[in-house]
Amino acid sequence: MTDAVTQTAPHSAATVTTAGIADRLAAAVRPFIGGDLPVRLQAWDGSVAGPAGAPLVVLRSPDALRRLLWHPGELGAAQAYVTGELDVPEQDGWDLGSALTHAFAVGAERGLSGVRLSPRALADAVRTAAGLGALGPPPAPPASQARIRGRLHSLARDRSSISHHYDLSNEFYSLILEPQMAYSCGYHATPDVSLEEAQRAKLDLVCTKLGLEAGMRMLDVGCGWGSLSLHAAQHFGARVTGVTISKEQKAFIDARIAERGLEDRVEIRLQDYREVPERDHFDAVGSLEMGEHVGARNYATYVEVLRRAVKPGGRVLVQQMSRQGAGGGKHPGGGPFIESFIAPDMTMRPVGETVGLMEAGGLEVRDVHAMREHYVLTVHGWLERFEANLPRLRELVGEEVVRVWRLYLVGGALAFRDGRMGVDQILSVRPGAAHNLPAVRTW
Repeated sequence: MTDAVTQTAPHSAATVTTAGIADRLAAAVRPFIGGDLPVRLQAWDGSVAGPAGAPLVVLRSPDALRRLLWHPGELGAAQAYVTGELDVPEQDGWDLGSALTHAFAVGAERGLSGVRLSPRALADAVRTAAGLGALGPPPAPPASQARIRGRLHSLARDRSSISHHYDLSNEFYSLILEPQMAYSCGYHATPDVSLEEAQRAKLDLVCTKLGLEAGMRMLDVGCGWGSLSLHAAQHFGARVTGVTISKEQKAFIDARIAERGLEDRVEIRLQDYREVPERDHFDAVGSLEMGEHVGARNYATYVEVLRRAVKPGGRVLVQQMSRQGAGGGKHPGGGPFIESFIAPDMTMRPVGETVGLMEAGGLEVRDVHAMREHYVLTVHGWLERFEANLPRLRELVGEEVVRVWRLYLVGGALAFRDGRMGVDQILSVRPGAAHNLPAVRTW
């Protein structure tokens, strides 16, 4: 440390100033953030500036600034965070989640999207960056950042995108998810039910909405680690065909099928949804949080696969994430971080647009069940398991991927909490024959 830092009570309004890089940065970024630092900033020379009671942001290297200069905003900050060049340590009652909440609130209060910089402010910022050794070519992208090539949503590119996220290893996901390995929003009767109970309740809810009975044939599109396929067969007596393009997932499900003696009731195919050949074959079709991955241009194809696979009068249930902004906005996948590190090529949109696409594709939408608040609880459950299993997770994937996932889980919980993202179950039927959906539904 260069100089002594004035200490105050947590979350107080007192200000700390220590001569050094931190003060120079605080002055340089003032025009960019519409005022004084809203955080306590510690630079790599140990100097500190900003409110003493605010969340602490530590810059450990000029590379953090270089990333922010080349990728201003979310992507540069995320790159610096996952590499450890920037950190938000737990301190004085703050953690990553509360620090992000604080930053969002300050940004909204100051209207940062409307800030206009003068040529002088830009020149001053460049001069400061040069003096701190932060100019030059961009640092190499983090190793954990996706490198996806090929034509958008081609079969090969989609397999690569899915592999980037889902093939970290089955053990990795088993340490975050509950024993059923359900990687989608649970159904929480109360905030204090266990994650396992909430996922079992969700699977019961889906199977009940689909009207499953013993002997019925169900298609599970994007079956993940088989939570729905196995539950429908084991607890509702359905004969299930599941499709996935993840080799890791198929191997996992096949092992569970054998363990539970369900070989005569569950078949898992390593198959793209576009390659499903059946027509008018299944009594019901379910697809849980897979439609986000098909892309805007292919969504009509996705709906057509669901429609033609089910018999006339059969039910189709899609559980899918949504986000505000027509067409998903500039970042339809949820933002630069999630699109670059978690789910490349993902597309989300307002739920009304998805309903319109399903209706345009020939399905009759009967129910839309919003479950946004449930996802907050589900992600908190995943985050608790994640933090409890950190030593083994680090052994499996390394510190950088661990930091990617902490940011992903914390940020996701905030997005659902604040309404920037939602999730809905959309239940529809295929016209052309009578359906048996109850007129009064008490799920």
